[in-house]
Amino acid sequence: MTTAVAAPFRFFALRVVRTRRLGPSLVRVTFAGPELRAFHSHGRDQSLSLFLPHPGQTEPAVPVELGDDWWQAWRELPDDVRAVMRSYTLRALRRDPDEIDIDFALHGLEPGARVPAGPASRWASGARAGDRVILLGPAVADNRAIRFRPPADADLVVLWGDETALPAVSAILESLPAGLRVRAWLEVAHAGDIQDLATPADAEITWLVRDDHTAGKPPLALDALRGAQLPPAEAPYAWIAGESGSVRQLRRHLVGERGIDRRRVTFVGYWRQGLTEEQLRELGE
Repeated sequence: MTTAVAAPFRFFALRVVRTRRLGPSLVRVTFAGPELRAFHSHGRDQSLSLFLPHPGQTEPAVPVELGDDWWQAWRELPDDVRAVMRSYTLRALRRDPDEIDIDFALHGLEPGARVPAGPASRWASGARAGDRVILLGPAVADNRAIRFRPPADADLVVLWGDETALPAVSAILESLPAGLRVRAWLEVAHAGDIQDLATPADAEITWLVRDDHTAGKPPLALDALRGAQLPPAEAPYAWIAGESGSVRQLRRHLVGERGIDRRRVTFVGYWRQGLTEEQLRELGE
């Protein structure tokens, strides 16, 4: 199979090297492969597309030639054969050896879950060394799939994310310069999902833990932000990502109630309550 396509993005054939449970609903999967020599990224919220096998398959089913017309050829494969495609964020890239980490948020695996686990959660929960995947990622470090781009004059960064955005927030915090003021609100499903996040920035991080009563309701950060006294700033910048409905509400608050210039608010819906990624794609979201 030929996996390369034109820059700035290309396909990479990878194998699982190891996995590590980060919390009750988070697992880190480390991938490697000789093709990662051509993988380049500045990190932050670098977006990737991951192609996963169905149960019973030894590798993801993708077109033999992943060239410029790969999308249509992939779509034309039978539904029960075609590789599952999901969007993720790069957590870390290392050299010597070449490895990348991707953190997966696991949903619906617990007994009696209201919504059953999707194919990516099921795959990640059972991933083992040697498992094969295909990844569509950057061949150039500064690419359009990085959305966190604070203006040069930003003197305050406001962050919000749920557990699906936690890898991006973690990488963003690591990338920030010393002394930059940051206020972050992070929502997770379980207290055990809270992590120690490293950053040289002057960051104040507030963790919010959901429970059965708050799941599916407005983001906990909405009330937390409304009651928060942000540091005075002449040029604030905000980045919010996670469930689409929550992102919209928080953006309205930041722009309408906080008065942050909408051009200085980056917002990304990573998922939408009640819909699969396939359904979102059909809706054009």
